[in-house]
Amino acid sequence: MIYDISRTISTRIAVWPGDQPFQFHHNLQLQKGDSVNLTTMTLSPHTGTHADAYYHYQADAAHPSNMPLHAFIGPAAVVHVTKTDGPLYPDDFAHYNPDTIGRLLIRSHVSNLPDDFWPEQFPYLSIELVDWLAERNVVLIGMDSPSVDALESTELPCHHALHQHDMVNLESLCLKEVPDGTYELIALPLKLDQVCGSPVRAILRSLPAGR
Repeated sequence: MIYDISRTISTRIAVWPGDQPFQFHHNLQLQKGDSVNLTTMTLSPHTGTHADAYYHYQADAAHPSNMPLHAFIGPAAVVHVTKTDGPLYPDDFAHYNPDTIGRLLIRSHVSNLPDDFWPEQFPYLSIELVDWLAERNVVLIGMDSPSVDALESTELPCHHALHQHDMVNLESLCLKEVPDGTYELIALPLKLDQVCGSPVRAILRSLPAGR
């Protein structure tokens, strides 16, 4: 079974306050007698479900084209948390053993919100959690929240902690239809240069029985 865990990018999708909203226009249209429909899009790389590039928060770091692709493909555990706001700590994942899975996707109340609703409250990471997961060889953390740091944060400590551990992150996942468990994640960023992130089409595939 395949679970599509991506938000739908449309002109209605909520974006980070002050960021570029998604827009498009037709350059050519079949209904006007042109041979094809041809559109131009304008959007932030952080629209909808996306992967941050290290360049997003460090000037000399990797763009999406040079992010470690292996981290975005492989076994991933979906774990539900009940906390609706504030930092998450290792104790919030006492029922989760990351040692052999490598990727953690965190499902919260945000997954139940519609695409056009911007959450003012959401759970986010803590340095303690990032360090704890890094010690257990986790290479990717995905959240349905719009950021791995607090909404008001300007220093972005958890973003920087991820980079220090060579970990990557996904933001604005939609996990509302996905039961807790282990799956195969595929969520590759586009091969974009000189920009700070990339939308992804993130999916989970059910693993064969016994895996």
